[in-house]
Amino acid sequence: MIGFAMCGSYCTHRRALAELEKLVKQGHEILPILSENVASTDTRFGSASDLKRRLFELTGREAISTVVDAEPLGPKIKLDALVICPCTGNTLAKMAQGITDTAVSMAAKAHLRSNRTLVIALASNDALSSNLKNISTMLNRKNVFFVPMEQDDPNGKPHSLVASFELLTPTLEAAMEGRQIQKIFI
Repeated sequence: MIGFAMCGSYCTHRRALAELEKLVKQGHEILPILSENVASTDTRFGSASDLKRRLFELTGREAISTVVDAEPLGPKIKLDALVICPCTGNTLAKMAQGITDTAVSMAAKAHLRSNRTLVIALASNDALSSNLKNISTMLNRKNVFFVPMEQDDPNGKPHSLVASFELLTPTLEAAMEGRQIQKIFI
């Protein structure tokens, strides 16, 4: 089973759901995980209830959305891999610093303590500034892999990086073999 966690880069949720749907069509069992903000916030990109409903339709499972419910991942609920798609700069920073105050950061911590594969599909407006050190920290962690990423608007948002979501499946396949797909920066 693959854990599929979503953070608050709301403008990328549609692309993340398209990749999740591909994983389901390939026959993967998926356990959805949402940050508390995603589980409770309506935005111009959609409502929290519609997102939770869509996740249930795709996976047949209710999303985990609390720290308490995410804590058993790893020791009790063993996932083959955990994908965070999208992963915000905020969540990346928390993982790099060992902060576990959300369902997603707890899921990552609990999963990594069992030496299992974590795939990060980053979507961060400050990836090439204040979050660059956190990318580096996570790249140096065992069993952590990144979906290749690119600047989505180099002129308008010069510090922003967004995962090439269409590379999620090949990244996950390589990560399950212990390899980081290359090029990591497109």
